Amino acid sequence: MNTMKTTLLLGSLTGLLMLVGRAIGGQSGMTVALIFAGLMNFTAFFFSDKIVLRAYGARPVGQSEAPELFEIVQKLAMKAGIPMPKLYVIPQPALNAFATGRSPSHAAVAATEGILRAMNREELEGVLAHELSHVLNRDTLVSTVAATLAGAIANLTHFAYFMGAGGNSRVRQRGGNPLVALVVVLLAPLAAMLIQLAVSRSREFGADASGARLVGYPDGLVSALRKLQEARDRIPLPASPATAHLFIVNPLSGNALSRLFSTHPPLEERVARLMSIKSTPA
Repeated sequence: MNTMKTTLLLGSLTGLLMLVGRAIGGQSGMTVALIFAGLMNFTAFFFSDKIVLRAYGARPVGQSEAPELFEIVQKLAMKAGIPMPKLYVIPQPALNAFATGRSPSHAAVAATEGILRAMNREELEGVLAHELSHVLNRDTLVSTVAATLAGAIANLTHFAYFMGAGGNSRVRQRGGNPLVALVVVLLAPLAAMLIQLAVSRSREFGADASGARLVGYPDGLVSALRKLQEARDRIPLPASPATAHLFIVNPLSGNALSRLFSTHPPLEERVARLMSIKSTPA
């Protein structure tokens, strides 16, 4: 299913780029857009994880730099039967984390300095088990590709505006379409729609449940989610709307944009579902 979603995302970007290229520069513009789309699709599939990690200034860490993080992830990865992912720390006081990578053998887990300081071991195990569940469920491929493509569409919006809007005579001479300004206006909502189509709320419920099973109990994740809920508005994370869906909690919470990029279910509902797992007899 996630492979199909990734194909849909890559195909949608190609079609969108060709449409805008045709509107801006006619047939030659469409050809250039097709070449650019091919390069963008290749980059999104193979390098989107590195792009996202770099965007947040994440630095790689090993056992000596982050012994508790390394020990917990190593233990959980062995239990899950997947290779040890690369570990990164984001230099931010906010409490958050995400996993990325196109497959379990090309996975990475990133945690903020804030979450490493604020969580006790049980809570940190719950958070990291949730993120490794995204790797196990292969959510990370479509999530990271969606983030890269949404960012590309945002950049395309600016390009199309400066190249096509405002009645540029050279654009019209090349066969440009005066409706390009309307296309530009629609690009930002399309980026949001692509993310929402690719990243459903159900993946967070699934990662919560499988993360709790991986640890063996939901208590740590329940406690962590409550702590994250309390801290998310008090200690904001400067995040891009294009990548907000990657994190364990929505970093745009409290922002007007959070309603548009509503890729996370309410934390209260996530806690309630985890508590129901705890109360269900084995």
